[in-house]
Formats: sequence, C-alpha cells, structure tokens
Amino acid sequence: MQVGSITIVSFLLGTACLAQIKTPPDPPNYPGQTQPARNEDAWEAQQHKSMEKRYNLQRQQDIQKDTEKLLELATELKQAVDKSNENMLSLDVIKKAEQIEKLAKQVKDKMKGP
Repeated sequence: MQVGSITIVSFLLGTACLAQIKTPPDPPNYPGQTQPARNEDAWEAQQHKSMEKRYNLQRQQDIQKDTEKLLELATELKQAVDKSNENMLSLDVIKKAEQIEKLAKQVKDKMKGP
C-alpha cells in the first residue's frame, strides 16, 4: 500500500512541478505586424522568396528569348509565303508554322507561371 501511495504522491509532485514551469511569453503583437513563430521560419521564408525571385527572373529571360525566336520564325514564314504562289506552298512553310505554334504555346504556358 505504501508503494502505491508513494507513486501517487510522486506523480502529483511531478505534475505540480511541471505546472510551475513557465514558458517565455510571446512577444507582443501590434496591429498590422506579423512575426514569424521561430527564427527558422523567417529564414525559410526568406529563402523561399529568394528562390521565387530567381525563378521569375529566369522565366522572364526564357520568355524574352522565346519571343525573339518567334519573331524570327514569323519573319521567315512571311518571306516563304511571299515567295510561294497560290498553287504551291512548300513543306518548309508548314513545318515553320508548326514550329511557331509549338513555341507560342510554350511562351503562353511560361507566362501563366507555375
């Protein structure tokens, strides 16, 4: 019986000690101010923002390069169509039009973003 009593008393003392342990209070929050819960959260958020910025910059550069290529292909297509007559369109003209279509779709998808 004493062992059971000692166990119960030890348990009650342990929970009483745990109840007295205080966690540091959260810093005050002011209206319009958001603070990360942990330092790691702030670092992770900064890294995520940095990666997004690099991705968007690369995407913009890709779009510019692709639109330059589109302009070049469209100019070549115009020249090829001007050289052809009403009875004959070359296979090259059809291939160029397909290239333009494919590249234009890629540009459109890149502009939509991730």
